Amino acid sequence: MARTNQKASAPDVRTHGGARAALHMTNEQALRRSVMSCMLWENTFYEDGESIAERIKALAAAVPAETLASIAIEARTQHNLRHVPLLLCVELARRGGSIVGDTIARVVQRADEVPELVSLYWSQNPSKGKDAAGRTVNAPLSSQMKRGLALALTRFDAYQLAKYNRDSAVKLRDVMFLVHAKPKDEAQAATWKQLVDGTLAAPDTWEVGLSSGADKRETFTRLLREKKLGYMALLRNLRNMVDANVDQDLIVDAIRARKGAERVLPFRYVSAARACPRLEPVLDE
Repeated sequence: MARTNQKASAPDVRTHGGARAALHMTNEQALRRSVMSCMLWENTFYEDGESIAERIKALAAAVPAETLASIAIEARTQHNLRHVPLLLCVELARRGGSIVGDTIARVVQRADEVPELVSLYWSQNPSKGKDAAGRTVNAPLSSQMKRGLALALTRFDAYQLAKYNRDSAVKLRDVMFLVHAKPKDEAQAATWKQLVDGTLAAPDTWEVGLSSGADKRETFTRLLREKKLGYMALLRNLRNMVDANVDQDLIVDAIRARKGAERVLPFRYVSAARACPRLEPVLDE
């Protein structure tokens, strides 16, 4: 008689592509895997962006605060991810303690991430209703979140503040008041006053140049010669520069210089090559 109580074996679970799937990961491993491959709230082949974000939040609550802080810092400083580390900071803020402020100060590396973090915090925490005038009363920022944001603000110069001083729902000046940031010296105090008063000089960027009606070819040529065009802006504008008849040697030299390229994610090169196939060989160098 054949036995029915056979030796147990692990199920042969495979991915859509046919590879064997991982059967078990710790919460830390699962969080790290989700974070390091995440462009927050963007859909992937297997999952929609909302599901990924919810999984990250659930896993963030299941690991120690020190682990959560470490993953947030690694994602921002080593892997150059921008939005998902901010979400981890929001989740870390629920824990309290000085680790919150220390982590935020290290994660926030661009001036536009300051209001973005506050906006994200408010989106993830219920409002306190309406005031007498009918305006939404947002959840208060914790003292450690204020400390971290205040520390981050002191690192940005006039150019960085002007470049990211956008007319968004949460503005840089709003956060400056919310967190009671203190300038590190008189020069920074003067810069901050200009930001608050709306008199900060416009930065010398391609967006400002073109929006003011400047000639496209002249603008890009000048920025390339003066080495003022960031690498991300360079990749985004390859097609624009070629169409505007900018000297191709200038463009090629800028691509090869790789100034600021260490923070550019690989898929940006793919997008640039698709937009401007004639420059794909130099992009691949």
